[in-house]
Amino acid sequence: MTKMRTVDAAVAILEKEGATEAFGLPGAAINPFYSAMREHGGIRHTLARHVEGASHMADGYSRAKDGNIGICVGTSGPAGTDMITGLYAAWADSIPMLCITGQAPVAKLHKEDFQAVDIETIAKPVTKMAMTVLEPGQVPGAFQKAFQLMRSGRPGPVLLDLPIDVQMAEIEFDIDTYEPLAVEKPKASRKQLEKALDMLTAAKHPLIVAGGGIINAGASAQLVELAELLNVPVIPTLMGWGAIADDHPLMAGMVGLQTSHRYGNETMLAADFVIGIGNRWANRHTGGLDTYTAGRTFVHIDIEPTQIGRVFSPDLGIASDAGAALEGLIELARERKTADTLPDYSGWVAECTERKGSLQRKTHFENIPIKPQRVYEEMNRSFGKDTTYVSTIGLSQIAGAQMLHVFGPRKWINAGQAGPLGWTGPAALGVVRGKPDETVVALSGDYDFQFMIEELAVGAQFNLPYIHVVVNNSYLGLIRQSQRGFKMEQNVSLAFENINSPETNGYGVDHVKVAEGLGCKAIRVQNPDDLPAAFGKAKALMGEFNVPVVVEVILEKITNISMGTEINAVNEFEDLAETREDAPTAILSSLA
Repeated sequence: MTKMRTVDAAVAILEKEGATEAFGLPGAAINPFYSAMREHGGIRHTLARHVEGASHMADGYSRAKDGNIGICVGTSGPAGTDMITGLYAAWADSIPMLCITGQAPVAKLHKEDFQAVDIETIAKPVTKMAMTVLEPGQVPGAFQKAFQLMRSGRPGPVLLDLPIDVQMAEIEFDIDTYEPLAVEKPKASRKQLEKALDMLTAAKHPLIVAGGGIINAGASAQLVELAELLNVPVIPTLMGWGAIADDHPLMAGMVGLQTSHRYGNETMLAADFVIGIGNRWANRHTGGLDTYTAGRTFVHIDIEPTQIGRVFSPDLGIASDAGAALEGLIELARERKTADTLPDYSGWVAECTERKGSLQRKTHFENIPIKPQRVYEEMNRSFGKDTTYVSTIGLSQIAGAQMLHVFGPRKWINAGQAGPLGWTGPAALGVVRGKPDETVVALSGDYDFQFMIEELAVGAQFNLPYIHVVVNNSYLGLIRQSQRGFKMEQNVSLAFENINSPETNGYGVDHVKVAEGLGCKAIRVQNPDDLPAAFGKAKALMGEFNVPVVVEVILEKITNISMGTEINAVNEFEDLAETREDAPTAILSSLA
């Protein structure tokens, strides 16, 4: 056996577990761990400007590709509390992420020592495990258990808190005999899947609701194969968007109150059977449950047994990994197709295709200041099918989900349930680390962008190029829209006369100057006809300077984006598309 510091054992374990991408900030209580990373050399570290930013970078890295686990590292006290928002975002969306914090010496934990906080207790509600490791000999086992938990069942984050004396202690450890623990995932039985398929094929208008669990399982190809075997339309959730490409004939649109399509909601209302795979029935997807469930039979397949029945009781619930369930359903569907016992759903598919082709929102506006819909139209034109979009919350994200197009899994990366402002920029940097050779485009409103704007400097320092589209209406647009019900616009305006930048015309913060001051490139657009050239220039600048490029688009200050309280009562505040010219980048438009 070899005698070594616990932190040296921990870093060796990280490499053996395949987690070699770290984001963080050093500090006195975590310096031993940093010394182990330096000595080992196998862990790449990206220095953030804020620990919350580091946690979102690690989260973005985890979401970028199948199997990734990002690491966030920070010192004791406020570093751990800064990570909580990042842990919540990862926990809410079932994302594996490892947070490592330093801590005061074990003997000082009860003495209110400097920066000694009970981060284990604070983090437990938003992690699969939070542990302050009190004995040096427990360190290898704690890391081993952390990786098993992050990967087993419903994935999620873990926090390990390491007192400085525990980090410095020496233990006997042999990395050559270390083995990762087996990952535990439930698997549906043939009998369960036969029942589910019987229920589907008994329906006249069935749908598959594809959740983020399919993407987590790396099973998007199996989803498409099953849909094609059955010839059944697919409704992806926001977290499942991209599991089936937007231009696939069976992609029937998204459903919900905000991030949804008109045709998706209409198709859901016309369905009589729904099988949800790897989804949560989130409230922004369902709206009122009476409307959502009326006249429909439901099967729910989810990796976490306690998710089944959490929102409403399905007619059949099955605890299973999404990939395993899809493989089993494919096998059964093949057997029935060979036996010629599958129903013909071509008429139902044609109805869904007609809705998708005709129920479009208008995107082509010539207004100055620019209407946001035009921005997404031009983004569709300018960015190819290989683009990965990163966004979090606000009218920008809602409108983007209604009008952008996504063509594969992990090409829409979104903090869907937590929706923390400021997540987009640092998460995009993590995505670039995970997809270094792919096009990454972030989408923010001005307030989301300002929340963690300092992290742009990280992209400049470490040459992490991406394009950040900032739609600036100088408002907290989503909050302003929700305040309409209270007949007010209270504390939602960001506008002011910038004495240093009169060219901003009362829109407040000069994002171009700030971005340039942080080492990035930036472009401001005020005319919709200039958007294609601006996006082209952004690509060129990104290639030339290898840094983030901000494209700020000056919007009209007030635009209400389509949303409602029920899926059959979404308010359409803008003109709808009547001709092909009204929605020129819409997919499968049958408009005259």
